[in-house]
Amino acid sequence: LDAVHHSGARFLVRSGARRVPTPAEHLGDGSYVARIGYGVLRVLLPVRVIEATLTVTLADGTVRTEQWRLITNLLDPVRYPAAELVDLYHRRWQAETTYFSIKATMLDGRVLRSRSIDGLDQEVYALLTAYQALIRAGDDALTGRPEVPMERISFTVLPAAATDTVTTGHGIFPNTLVDLVGTIGHAALEALLPAHRRQRVKARTRKNPTSKYGPNAGQRPQKAQNYTVRTTVAFFEHGLNSRSRR
Repeated sequence: LDAVHHSGARFLVRSGARRVPTPAEHLGDGSYVARIGYGVLRVLLPVRVIEATLTVTLADGTVRTEQWRLITNLLDPVRYPAAELVDLYHRRWQAETTYFSIKATMLDGRVLRSRSIDGLDQEVYALLTAYQALIRAGDDALTGRPEVPMERISFTVLPAAATDTVTTGHGIFPNTLVDLVGTIGHAALEALLPAHRRQRVKARTRKNPTSKYGPNAGQRPQKAQNYTVRTTVAFFEHGLNSRSRR
């Protein structure tokens, strides 16, 4: 974090549970200023600490409470309110959604094929270029539909429509005036996602039988079916009274 700070960049990260900074100054929005780097840095790094209590209610009625501690070098609580930073921290998952779309949808679980650094670079840039082109196609589809948010465009539909267009050779060159929406855009508009999206919080997935999230945590498995995971959708509201999603 010290290196990031001295590069001129700003950061907002989640702190580990073991790090409990000593408040040096309490701020009006509930956050506080502290200094970190004891025993590591020659000059301590001033940071702002934001703590929030999250209550997670799963679809099966299970309630879980978590304590979040965020650390940032955005020290001005007026310009950067704590509630907005907590919400911003959740939005970072949109970047992870991009990676998931590339790995799960575009690559369909396949791994990169190149066995050299240059080849891997070429594959990654090709994937990112194709992803950006598809997103632009989805955005163009909404040119005449300003009431529809981009979140309702299904990314799964975009590469499928693009693939069909290329393999069938249909709709690539329009016979009439150029339509900004295009074949891909029309396919996306015909399969819009629901206006009310589900919350992106789910129950923890137990990847092994000794997971602390399972009812048999710490016990040796007796039957394989005892560890079947049922993923559920849920929602949460954190202590700063702003809704977020995951």
